[in-house]
Amino acid sequence: MNWAWTSSLDQIWRSPTFPMWLTLAAAGFFGIVVLVTLLRAEKSVANGALTVITLLSIAVAVAATIRGFGPGGQAGPTESRVTQATGPTLPALSCIDDLAGDAVLNACEKAVFGSADAAAAAVSYAAAQISHLTSYGDLATAERSTTTELQALRRAVERDRYGLMAYALMARDHCSPTACPAFRSLGDNHQIISNMNDRVYENTVTRYAAAWNAPAGASPSVPQGLVAALPSSMPTGRPTNAEFPSAASTPPV
Repeated sequence: MNWAWTSSLDQIWRSPTFPMWLTLAAAGFFGIVVLVTLLRAEKSVANGALTVITLLSIAVAVAATIRGFGPGGQAGPTESRVTQATGPTLPALSCIDDLAGDAVLNACEKAVFGSADAAAAAVSYAAAQISHLTSYGDLATAERSTTTELQALRRAVERDRYGLMAYALMARDHCSPTACPAFRSLGDNHQIISNMNDRVYENTVTRYAAAWNAPAGASPSVPQGLVAALPSSMPTGRPTNAEFPSAASTPPV
């Protein structure tokens, strides 16, 4: 099968302007048929032609309606991309987009891995970003109709600052540093390969997991240097050795 022709036909079928051009072409063709039929045919034949045209018009309308939906009644790739392109539900997930600058993104690590559910949400978001990128096809295909949003998405995936992309590819797509279908959608996969080999995500989770399992009521102890630096007029909290008068030495009232 010629996959190039298949891809081209699918792009035409999914084009937002396809229903309009299909309707115009069908209207023009059927208009000519109606005109010729009415001018040259008998009345019974003309009525039959009009019936056929009506049925075909209904078929065109149904095809244009069904065209907006993918298999199984789900939205097609265009609607799926719009859904996936919506903003993250957690503020920390914005760090994965790699747009805020190095100073902010380096500090974002604590928010991304601050809790177990935040880390799990980050992995799911990274997997969705990869799916969004690969839905455009390989790099050569995507570059034919590239946009600034697509370029920013590819940079965020390629940068893989926290190792999330590498882990998502290994856990979900069973990729390895030497074989991964998603690499065809990237211009530079060296950072992801490095993160796979170094297990960046797993090591980061190990560092933060101790804080996740800490008791909820535990409060950090005050450093001794901070207590020593308190002014003498402020209580330090240490027991005092001052002697207070006893009850026997207090005169009766």
